Amino acid sequence: MANERLRSALVSRGVTEEDLAEHVGVDARTVERWVTKDREPYRKHRQAASSYLGYEEDYLWPTAKPEAERLDVAEAEIVHVYPHRSSVPPDLWLSFAERATAELGVLVHAGVHLAENPRWHRILVTKAAAGVRIRMLLGDPDSPEVARRGEEEEIGEGVAYKVREVMKLYRPLYDVPGIEFRAHRSTLHNSLYRSDDELLVNTQIYGVSAPLTPVLHLRRVAGAQLVLSYLESFDKVWAKATPLPRQAT
Repeated sequence: MANERLRSALVSRGVTEEDLAEHVGVDARTVERWVTKDREPYRKHRQAASSYLGYEEDYLWPTAKPEAERLDVAEAEIVHVYPHRSSVPPDLWLSFAERATAELGVLVHAGVHLAENPRWHRILVTKAAAGVRIRMLLGDPDSPEVARRGEEEEIGEGVAYKVREVMKLYRPLYDVPGIEFRAHRSTLHNSLYRSDDELLVNTQIYGVSAPLTPVLHLRRVAGAQLVLSYLESFDKVWAKATPLPRQAT
C-alpha cells in the first residue's frame, strides 16, 4: 500500500523524492519506499520531512507513533492550567501578546478584561506596525448565540451589552492597518487568545461566567495536535465571520 498523503504532499510542494532524501539525509530509494510501500521513517526523519514539506507529522504518518508517545507529546504542550481566569497573572495577557512576531488572534464574545486595558490597545497598534497580523473575533451582539450565552449565565442581555461596549472601546483601532475585526455567530465553546504558536484557552462551562472558568496556557510542540486543533477551530470561525462595520456602536 502506498502512502498517498506523502505522495500528494510532495506533488503539492513541488518536491521530488530526491529533494526530500537530500534534505532529510537518506538515500532516495528510502524515500521511494516511504511513498510506494508506506514504510515508516525513523522519528528524526519523520520530523525533518514533515517540517520540510510543511505538513503535520501525524498527518503524513498517522500510525507511526505509539499511543503512549502521542499522549506524552500532547502533555508537553500544556504550560500551565489556571483554575479560573481571574487567577491568571494580569501581566501574562500582555507579555503573551508582546511575544508575537507573526500573528495575534482573539476569539471571544466580548473579552472586556482586555478591551478596557489601554496597554493592550497600545500593544495591538505596535504589533500591527511591526507587521504582525492581528485578527479580532467578537460575538455578534444581535445573534441568538450571544443571547443564549446571556441566558446560560442568567444575565439576560448582559452579554450582548458587554459586546456592544467592547465594540465601542475598539473603535479607535478599526482603521489601523493590520488589525482586522470580525463579528461571529458561532457557538463559543472556548475563548481563544493566540500569540503565534502559543495559546491561552478560557474554557466555557454552562451557567458559569468566563472569569470563573479554567484557563489553559498552551505552547505548540512539533508533532502534537492539541494546539493545532484550537488553531484550526479559530480559522473556521474566522472564515465564516463578518467584517465589523467601521461605524459599529
